[in-house]
Amino acid sequence: MKLREYQNNIAIQAANKLTAFGCCYLSMECRTGKTLTALYAADKFNAKRVLFITKLKAIPSVKNDYIALQPSFKLEVVNFESSHKVTGKYDLVIIDEAHSLGAYPKPSKRTQEIRTICEGLPVLYLSGTPSPESYSQLYHQFWVCSKSPWKSYKSFYKWAKEYVYTRQKRVNGYLINDYSCADNDTRNLFISYSQEQAGFEVNINEHILQVQMEDRTREYIRRLQNDLVVDISCYTVLGDSPAKLLTKLHQLSSGSVISENGEHLIFDSSKADFVKSYFKDRKIALFYVYQSEAELLQSVFPNWTDSPEEFQVSSNKVFISQVRRAREGVRLDTADALIFFNLEFSYLSYEQGKNRLVSKERTSPADVYFLCSDCGIESKILEAVHGKESFTASYYFKRQNKSR
Repeated sequence: MKLREYQNNIAIQAANKLTAFGCCYLSMECRTGKTLTALYAADKFNAKRVLFITKLKAIPSVKNDYIALQPSFKLEVVNFESSHKVTGKYDLVIIDEAHSLGAYPKPSKRTQEIRTICEGLPVLYLSGTPSPESYSQLYHQFWVCSKSPWKSYKSFYKWAKEYVYTRQKRVNGYLINDYSCADNDTRNLFISYSQEQAGFEVNINEHILQVQMEDRTREYIRRLQNDLVVDISCYTVLGDSPAKLLTKLHQLSSGSVISENGEHLIFDSSKADFVKSYFKDRKIALFYVYQSEAELLQSVFPNWTDSPEEFQVSSNKVFISQVRRAREGVRLDTADALIFFNLEFSYLSYEQGKNRLVSKERTSPADVYFLCSDCGIESKILEAVHGKESFTASYYFKRQNKSR
């Protein structure tokens, strides 16, 4: 298999950095070929046994790339959830979607398990979004490697004393330390490559569509905001803490909500009906946030599928998936449009999700739509995630253009 010239060059650079520093980070944008580049880098590094840790849905793709490349090393591919079962001996670990190890100030259980696996081994990191919301997310990613550039700092807190401007913010009425304002002095370990550099001809065009909801939706939102409680179809919905209030307002904005006893209430199909009318005769993929939204969408689009493989080859299927399940390792580039039925408070879901529509083979515009109800909070969520974009854009020395 012949790699693209830039993949070959990056692989050689990565092998050299692994030799010199014991770790390297490939921050290559979605669809630029991170997996093949990483496998070829492992070959150039003269690895004999390689462990590749990735998301479950990406395992078949990784194995196919390995078979196509036919490198000289033996490969084991595992998903993050099964990594604790690994018992083999390796001379290189490749961590795909490495940003998932970035929780701070304390490492996640997953991160601690992977640190045990990586002890004494060189590590090659892969991600299109290395630190989606803060450079502080880099600390525990490098912490899993024995050759971490910050190995002299035994904990995040000790590292933060030098690298973080610690502030305080109020959450649920309490003041807590905010460690998000951090510096990054690890540029020498990164090799970044953008879709534009790879020759992608299609940009992502973002569109915001406002949907008029039924009057009762507006009234439910008003009551919950004012009284912190609202009754819907004889079921009670509470917003008796700031966090819970925000979650319930988020749900109500799209015409459904989960009541106090766990009942899924669907009371307004305006958004789903709008999608069916506005995108008539177009092949579409839909991302939702809450399970009740899935139930609503599946009732409006009986020809739905949650299989990306089935959707890719179909002519009449509608792809419907929870955004967190499909934002990574999934290809949806045969869609005419990708629609965020609702939005998460997550830059990662926003950035990775919209890139499911992009590939080097695509020549038609990649149109991504965000549905915002005329009485809900989706527009505020979108504004918030756009505000976090600089952390990822900094790796590629650019900011993406948006159409409104």
